Amino acid sequence: MSEIVQRGLYVDELEVGARYVHRPGRTATEADNVLFSSITMNTQALHLDAAYSATQPFGQRLMNSMWTLATMVGASVSQITQGTLVAQLGLTDISFPAPLFHGDTLCTETEILDVRPSASRPGQGIVTMRHTGRNQDGTVVAVATRTALMWYRDATERSSS
Repeated sequence: MSEIVQRGLYVDELEVGARYVHRPGRTATEADNVLFSSITMNTQALHLDAAYSATQPFGQRLMNSMWTLATMVGASVSQITQGTLVAQLGLTDISFPAPLFHGDTLCTETEILDVRPSASRPGQGIVTMRHTGRNQDGTVVAVATRTALMWYRDATERSSS
């Protein structure tokens, strides 16, 4: 019987312009918001205080944007970087063009923007990707560009033999 190990993709399996749609989505809950805000010591009333938030422009609590970012990146792991990531190098161009609220479902997709060999680390490459998060209505709620150091397939095969 075959043994199949779930993994992400190696650098040589990624192509610029490819778009990965990560499913299922993740419905944001009040518990997610309160727990994430609390463990990260973010006491922003817009995340925790329903009475205060009701008096603000959106009329309700907002999901913590760092939860949105972390969940969006996390949604990509099993399909792209699980077991093939060496290190995350950076996040840039992060924006939150629309709010995410309790009860909204965050769906994420990732587009590969650039793939190149590392100049200083043989067997590894630099991958630049753009994560886009949308709510259940298709409204973009978050965008981030992520750069990662990842393995080429033959480098991991050589090291395991």
